[in-house]
Amino acid sequence: MLNNLDHLTRWESDWKGLRVVVAGLGLSGFSAADTLIELGAHVVVIDGADTEVNQSRGETLKIVGATDVLLGAAHLDELPLINGLAPQLLIASPGWNPRQPLLVAAAQAGIEIWGDVELAWRVREKEGRKLAEWVVITGTNGKTTTVSMTEAIFQAAGLRAIAAGNVGTPILDAIRDPEGFDVIAVELSSFQLHYTHTMSPLASVVLNIAEDHVDWHGGFEFYKADKAKIYERTRVAAIYNAEEAVVEAMVENADVTEGCRAIGFTTNVPGLSMVGVVDGLLVDRAFIEDRKNSAAELIALDQIGEVVPRHTASNAAAAAALARAFGVEPEAVAKGLSSFDSGDHRIQAVARRDDVLWINDSKATNPHAANAALGAFSSVVWIAGGLSKGVEYDDLVTAHVKRLKAVIVIGTDTTALLGALQRHAPQVPVIMAEVRETGVETPTGSAVAGDGSAVMAQAVKLAAEIATAGDTVLMAPAAASMDQFTSYAQRGNAFIDAVRALMGEETS
Repeated sequence: MLNNLDHLTRWESDWKGLRVVVAGLGLSGFSAADTLIELGAHVVVIDGADTEVNQSRGETLKIVGATDVLLGAAHLDELPLINGLAPQLLIASPGWNPRQPLLVAAAQAGIEIWGDVELAWRVREKEGRKLAEWVVITGTNGKTTTVSMTEAIFQAAGLRAIAAGNVGTPILDAIRDPEGFDVIAVELSSFQLHYTHTMSPLASVVLNIAEDHVDWHGGFEFYKADKAKIYERTRVAAIYNAEEAVVEAMVENADVTEGCRAIGFTTNVPGLSMVGVVDGLLVDRAFIEDRKNSAAELIALDQIGEVVPRHTASNAAAAAALARAFGVEPEAVAKGLSSFDSGDHRIQAVARRDDVLWINDSKATNPHAANAALGAFSSVVWIAGGLSKGVEYDDLVTAHVKRLKAVIVIGTDTTALLGALQRHAPQVPVIMAEVRETGVETPTGSAVAGDGSAVMAQAVKLAAEIATAGDTVLMAPAAASMDQFTSYAQRGNAFIDAVRALMGEETS
C-alpha cells in the first residue's frame, strides 16, 4: 500500500492531518466522517445523491469541520484532492460496490479502503473508556434476529450490552458512547465484511450461507469469501452451523487466534462441543466441564415463543453459543431468550379466521429466508415475488411443491420465479396480482411499479378466495421489495393493512 496505516490502532493514535475520503453519506458514512473529524483528520465526503437529507447531513459535517462535502453524480468517478494532495485513506459505505469507479481508482492508487467497522475496531480502545468485547454475527438470513437475541441475553445477565452494526445503532456510535459497554453484539453484512481487515472478536458466527447479493460481489464464491472473513483472528469461539457443510468448511479454513475453539450449533441432538436441541430443550455440550458425558439445559423451546420454527431455534442456539463463549450463565440465557420479542415482518401472525392463518414474512427477501418460512407450514397459499437480485428459485420450489396450494405473484421482476414454478410445480395454480393504471398498457404477467399497496390488496383478495380451513396464507416474497415498495417493512405493513381491511378491521 502507498500509505501504511498499521500504526492507527486506538483512539489516541496519530490521526491528525490524515487525508480521508468518505464514500457515502448514509448513517454509517455520516458516523465515520463525524468520528474522523473528531480525531483531527481532513475529511472529504462524497455521495452521488444530492438530496435534502444529504444536504442537511453535509451542512452538519461542514459545521463540525469537514474539509468538503461533494454531492451529485459528477463526483463519483474521480478521487478528489484534499488540501491539494491525494487521499491517504478511503472509507467505503456498505452499499458501495468495489467495482464503483471511485473505489477502483483508490485501489489502483494504492490507497487503503476500510469500512466503518474497520474504523470502529481501530478506535475502540480509548483511555478512560470501558473497552467492550465484540461478538460478531453474519449469515444470509437470521442476522437481525440472532443479534437481537444475543443482546437480550447479555442484558439479562446484567451486562451493559448493545446490538450494533448492520442493525439499529451504527457501530461507531456505539464505540463512542461515553459510558462504554461490556459487550457489543455486532451484526455484519457481507458488504461490511468486505471492507474489514483487522477485527479480532471474542466470538464469531456464520448462521448460514445461500446465494444472495451476487450482483454486488460479482459471484457466489466472492460472497462466501467475504462472509468467511468474520472468523479471521477470532480469539475464543468460532461458532458454525453444523448443518451446513459450507459453513463448517469456513471454520476449518479460518486463521483464528491460537486456542480458539470451533463450536457447532444445530437444531438436532448436539455432538461434543456443540449447542443443540434434545426433546424440545436447547442444551449446551460446549461450555461445560463434563461436556463428554452431560449437557447443560438452557431453555425449553416453547418458552421462546408460541410458534418456534426450525430457523428460530437455530438462531437461538447461535445466540446462546455466543453468550456462553463470553461466560454468561445458563439462567441468563433462558431469561434473555424468553423475554425476546422477534418483532414485525418475520413469521408474524397477522390474523386467523375460519381456521385460515395469515402470516407476514416480508423479511424473507431471498429464497433462503422464504425456505424457512415455507417449511413451517403444511398447506400454503404463497404470496411471492419482487426484485429477485439475480437469484434462482428452482431449489426453493422443488423443496416445497407439495406444500403449495396456490401461488399469487406480486412484483415486477418475476421471470425467474415464474420459470421455476412452471418447471417444478406445473400443477400448482399461479395467479398474477395485477394492477394497471388507467390508460397505461402493462404486459401480461407484470405489475406497475409504485402500485405496491394496490397490488398487495389484490393479492390478499385472491388468497382469500383460494384459502380454506387448515391453510396458511404466507406472504414470504423471496425477493427484495424496492420495485414496488420503499422497504420490506412497508411491504409487510401493506399486507397487514390489506388483511385487516379484508376482515373488516380498522387498519393501524
